[in-house]
Amino acid sequence: MKKIVLTGDRPTGRLHLGHYVGSIENRVKLQDEADQAFYMVADVQALTDNADNPEKVRDNVLEVALDNLACGVDPKKTTFFIQSQVPAIAELTVFFLNLVTVSRLEQNPTVKTEIEQKFSRAIPAGFLCYPISQAADILFCKSTIIPVGEDQKPVIEQCNEIVDTFNRFYGQVFHRVKHVIGATGRLVGTDGNAKMSKSLGNSIYLSDSKEEIRKKVKDMYTDPKHIHVEDPGQVEGNVVFAYLDVFDADKEGVAALKEQYQKGGLGDAVLKDRLTEVLEGVIAPIRARREELAKDPQKIMKILEEGTKVAQKIGEQTMQEVREAIKINYFK
Repeated sequence: MKKIVLTGDRPTGRLHLGHYVGSIENRVKLQDEADQAFYMVADVQALTDNADNPEKVRDNVLEVALDNLACGVDPKKTTFFIQSQVPAIAELTVFFLNLVTVSRLEQNPTVKTEIEQKFSRAIPAGFLCYPISQAADILFCKSTIIPVGEDQKPVIEQCNEIVDTFNRFYGQVFHRVKHVIGATGRLVGTDGNAKMSKSLGNSIYLSDSKEEIRKKVKDMYTDPKHIHVEDPGQVEGNVVFAYLDVFDADKEGVAALKEQYQKGGLGDAVLKDRLTEVLEGVIAPIRARREELAKDPQKIMKILEEGTKVAQKIGEQTMQEVREAIKINYFK
């Protein structure tokens, strides 16, 4: 079985540190290990909760591509493509809709959480069904490895249920897929929320300036009872320490800071200055590459266009197999 990697992002805004540690680092690593690698700009998925604002989606297609290229996703190793331009994905989604019940979709933890964040009772059918669309994204090119954040594991589980049902009904066409979680499966938001999210406004972006980073770090949630420098502070639940654990390479130094903080005598301002420098060290080279790439947007769109043509051909090959398996290949 070939090692085929697929990953992607919804073009609803610039990408942040949660994307970086949750998935992008693995994208960069796996593109060197895979037989094939694909990166998808998931504009159809973005429209499931932005149907009334297509300009937002279109404007951010370039932004998410820039972020990935700046992080080291290489178009010579990874095929970049735009989801809506690959007809096989939409066709495969229609067939997969027959294999999943509404109650199963409603039970998906990822969908349930996002519905609570984004909707009241008026839930678009397209949003409820987006795990089915994601299964089509994954399987149109017969990918087998999916780098994702911790919160997307239920979507991969549902994809494998679809694989099993399809193969049971129609014969072996697809292989089960494996998710690969980043070293930090879920990065806490700057406000202490369980997840960094564009929609929650608690993100540090890969394109943020040093001053923007400093401001966001300054506003980070720490220990509300740590009022004076000499007061003992709590490490657990302290967002600054959570970020230092992830991004500061000096693990012994961080351990010493934790010990000092818990005893008292270490101010939040000192910690936040350290974290600002650590995050600037991570983001600065990405930001510089991004600014250089952004000078030629037509070149980025050309990468997307060429990759989309490759994805279209692969998708049509898969659909020929699918139509034959379902017995709807009437005009060979």
